[in-house]
Amino acid sequence: MDSLGETGQGMVVGRPVRVVSISFPADRSVEEIAALVDREGARGADLIALPETWSGNSGAPNRSPETLDGPAISAMAALARKHRTYIVSPIDRREGAHRLNSAVLLDRAGEIACIYDKVYPFWSEFDAQPAVEVGRSIPVYEADFGRVGMAICFDVNFPEVWQRLADQGAELVVWSSAYSAGTSLQAHALNHHFTIVSATQTPDCLVYDITGREILYERAEDIVVSRITLDLDRGIYHEDFNVAKRDRLLGDHGDEIAMEQWLELEKWFVLKARTAGVSGRALAMAYGLEELRDYIARSRREIDAMRGGGLSAA
Repeated sequence: MDSLGETGQGMVVGRPVRVVSISFPADRSVEEIAALVDREGARGADLIALPETWSGNSGAPNRSPETLDGPAISAMAALARKHRTYIVSPIDRREGAHRLNSAVLLDRAGEIACIYDKVYPFWSEFDAQPAVEVGRSIPVYEADFGRVGMAICFDVNFPEVWQRLADQGAELVVWSSAYSAGTSLQAHALNHHFTIVSATQTPDCLVYDITGREILYERAEDIVVSRITLDLDRGIYHEDFNVAKRDRLLGDHGDEIAMEQWLELEKWFVLKARTAGVSGRALAMAYGLEELRDYIARSRREIDAMRGGGLSAA
């Protein structure tokens, strides 16, 4: 599917980000995948995402991890630099005596911008020799198009990973994996209101937007190349304390910003820019609207403070 011009959201105008997810079984050579990334980079992309530990047979417990200057990252860094695109390249990584399941974010200059080490490895990874170690932090990187976070495979089962990404303001989360996860991913997009794009060994690609809506699903037996343009300027808001502010905003700037969606049961609404060069989220902030994720986080903090702390186990 080629949706670089439009998505299920309609024409993208606010803050367009061209994302390519390349999904395939992890038994492909670096040369073959580099050729695919080269082709997609030449078409134009802001970010290209690859599956978990894509270089080599990730199912083999005796596979050899590679360093950051190994063949996979070196090849992807050259392509990121050539096409001026970000690339998420997960690898089975060796760092001295340490072994980590890592997602490496390369910037448009081909430099390593951010590394995420899987904080919840799957049980079989501990049987590898040497064993995969657990990651200890969940970074979010400020790219030139927005805030990018990463998660890997088994992480999907642990809500605290996704909460930490939300707490740091992630707008786009790239989830590289050996399997699909499906509605498990959807739940995190729905709960935290960021866009999630997957790249898997299954191979398939899922994209969920800030409302938890599935806006793309593609699957094949061999290689799936999924292209989508996202609008990271779309904002989601609760009706609580926001309706009068929204109405003033739309009254004053109805030619520049629109209410794209109203989720009646949830009492949420989505605002987006109508014209290029306008930020709907910035205008909404100027009118005092509080985004839904911020509203929930503030409510939690203030109500917890009233009870003198968070909820107890009993």
